[in-house]
Amino acid sequence: MKAKNVSNEWSFIKTKRDNTFKTYKYLNLPDLHFFIWCNQQYRVNRGIYNTIDQWLYEYGMVNIHNRRIHLLAFLDSVKSELNEPHQSKFLKFGHGGLSKRLNDFIKDNG
Repeated sequence: MKAKNVSNEWSFIKTKRDNTFKTYKYLNLPDLHFFIWCNQQYRVNRGIYNTIDQWLYEYGMVNIHNRRIHLLAFLDSVKSELNEPHQSKFLKFGHGGLSKRLNDFIKDNG
């Protein structure tokens, strides 16, 4: 996977103007605390979180702030789509669903 264009790293924060400071504050947390915050906000388990983070890193987002901004933007984009009526404990993507959604997300926002 090669990065196409990762210069748009602040687009997520700019689109969330009312939440900018809050979001920025969480970007600097240690990894475990950032994951816990993501878990509380997006119902993402540690395996999904790590897979998204690794996928973005391999895509070319080496800078941790850039990667976390895109991780939050991705989770924000799928949160409403994946909310099941029974509200399961974690987000579920299905077999191969996470990779497909990440590819679609980068294609649409990269």
